[in-house]
Amino acid sequence: MTAAPGTTTVGALRASGHRQKHLKEELRDNLLTALRDGRDPWPGLHGFDETVIPQVERAILAGHDIVLLGERGQGKTRLLRTLVGLLDEWTPVIAGSELGEHPFDPITPVSRRRAAELGDDLPVVWRHRDERYAEKLATPDTSVADLIGDVDPMKVAEGRSLGDPETIHFGLIPRSHRGIVAINELPDLAERIQVAMLNVMEERDIQIRGYVLRLPLDVLVVASANPEDYTNRGRIITPLKDRFGAEIRTHYPVALSDEVAVIRQEAHLVAEVPDALVEILARFTRNLRESTAVDQRSGVSARFAIAGAETIAAAALHRATVQREPQAVARVVDLETAVEVLGGKVEFETGEEGREHDILTHLLRTATAETVRDHFRGIDFALLVDAIEGGAMVSTGGQVSAIDFLSGLPRLGESELYDEVCDRLGARNDGERASAIELALEGLYLARKVSKETSRGETVYG
Repeated sequence: MTAAPGTTTVGALRASGHRQKHLKEELRDNLLTALRDGRDPWPGLHGFDETVIPQVERAILAGHDIVLLGERGQGKTRLLRTLVGLLDEWTPVIAGSELGEHPFDPITPVSRRRAAELGDDLPVVWRHRDERYAEKLATPDTSVADLIGDVDPMKVAEGRSLGDPETIHFGLIPRSHRGIVAINELPDLAERIQVAMLNVMEERDIQIRGYVLRLPLDVLVVASANPEDYTNRGRIITPLKDRFGAEIRTHYPVALSDEVAVIRQEAHLVAEVPDALVEILARFTRNLRESTAVDQRSGVSARFAIAGAETIAAAALHRATVQREPQAVARVVDLETAVEVLGGKVEFETGEEGREHDILTHLLRTATAETVRDHFRGIDFALLVDAIEGGAMVSTGGQVSAIDFLSGLPRLGESELYDEVCDRLGARNDGERASAIELALEGLYLARKVSKETSRGETVYG
């Protein structure tokens, strides 16, 4: 963050050559500058480059208010918050003004009076762009006063008349003057509350308790919503939908690499989770989104895979602490812990009651098999399979350290099979090598080359 400019009065601001820009002009100019300079104005967003982002950019260039429609966990809120980066880093406001008005353009009676009285000495402060973004989660108990405003009884008690505009306590949208206001889950707003937004969206004025304040609000209204056919909690009324210039559908990542990138970016991992395991979680999530046993109207959020990665990292840290391992690295055995806790994040179709765990386990195994084929294609595991068929057994589990797992592997003579498996996954230390080889063993089990038995937290390949 750079330091705020030092200008402190409107006279000095005018002398500096500062030019006032309306909000949508400011957003448009900064977006065009970023595109010309080759900078990514949408950091942290994956999978939207050729679909959602171009639509958002066109909406901004056109000066439209935006509503994003999509299932849960598609990055709608993150996209809305990224809009802040298109604002000027610092903007001048009248010191003490309730609505953060520009010093050249006061709009409330109080600020106009001060501007007339003080002239060039009107004090100016600088507001950072982070302070120009307001977000509201729509809930059924949200009131008109929350969004638009209401009469302040304390100001009336001070002696002002009810008709005095200075008795009004402004709501979130007027207070976002010269900024962005985001409303999440817009259909959850009661319809009468949505009606109260109509004037703000079109005429840019506000109506409170029977009288109208002609405030030329300069605000960008953005919103997110789940598809109405799923939520059944409400709808966006037609006149309000008509006032949004752009209605944009979001989606889950199309490419596997984007799914992996989202997990890596958003998950807070307390232990190392190798790329192959993150890929399994990404494939697992995508398999759920394609399963007929899952209610696809609700979607399978990106938070599902993120929480899965955090869970298996926690399992790895727990094992490393108990077994006094030098590195905490997740292994295939930790994936089972994710299935145990993630079931509540998925809504299954009617008729699948009682089968939820079996469905999750089956799709996780499918994802694991796909990952094994992708990474270990071309490796000959015949020596390892022969050794296991000859009576060798390999034990793993939450109570088996990486060192114990590696020391329990069957000897394969001069074969470099284990090294080849580890090289494919870039495994370096003991924890990563154990994770890579355990994944190969799980692949052999899923291909029905070896058997597996699990009892009391211990898994034995044999």
